Amino acid sequence: MAEPISKQQMKCDEATAKSLIVDNWNSVNSSVSETAQRCGRSPDSVRVVGVTKYVDAEITSWLVEAGCHDLGENRPQLLESKFQTLDDSNIRWHQIGNLQRNKVRRLLPAEPLVHAIASERLLDALHNECLLQSRSIDGLIEINVSEEEAKTGLPIDQLEPLLVHWRELAGSSNAGLNINGLMAMAGWGTDETAAARQFAKLRELRDQMESSTGISLPELSMGMSGDYPAAIAEGATLVRIGTRLFQGVLPTG
Repeated sequence: MAEPISKQQMKCDEATAKSLIVDNWNSVNSSVSETAQRCGRSPDSVRVVGVTKYVDAEITSWLVEAGCHDLGENRPQLLESKFQTLDDSNIRWHQIGNLQRNKVRRLLPAEPLVHAIASERLLDALHNECLLQSRSIDGLIEINVSEEEAKTGLPIDQLEPLLVHWRELAGSSNAGLNINGLMAMAGWGTDETAAARQFAKLRELRDQMESSTGISLPELSMGMSGDYPAAIAEGATLVRIGTRLFQGVLPTG
């Protein structure tokens, strides 16, 4: 993965970049709000997670200044670094990429929402480290709704056993990992119609699991720049938007 760009690598000067980021953020936020309203939902029911893996901490801070306070990183080491550099209690961090168990300990001080829990071993590692650090974090189980062999995510038939395992593990403790939703990405190359079917599948799976296990799963993290309208229509509460927030700023090529 390429290293995040700095302001020396931008397509424009700093003042222009800051102005573009404000315009991009306002455009995305308005589009998400309007989409939610068209679907009969409150605009407040959908949060935009700004995916900032493309840019360094300084440029990330400009997005925060523009009004985005949910920031998503793919690599835990970059999330940790930005958390320490920005030191802003108003930021809600999101670990949206795959997470190795040996990165858990250093990641937890940021108390991120972890989007991609796809194994019992990672779930156990997160929960146990939370207990060791007397912390409580939220997590989402990633589901392979497209059922493509190359895609990450938990197979659908393994979800209920994992939820039951988590419930037994968590017990009544106030510390530890709190599973409060599901995450999925549409399959590679799917158009918006096909993506919508996969998002509907995740929502239906969530509803089934709430009914069969009694576990509340209010969060649905699904939808990115190319398919978030379909995701919102199917109940997404978190949409992950990246390059669109930095249009005109990121170098081409």
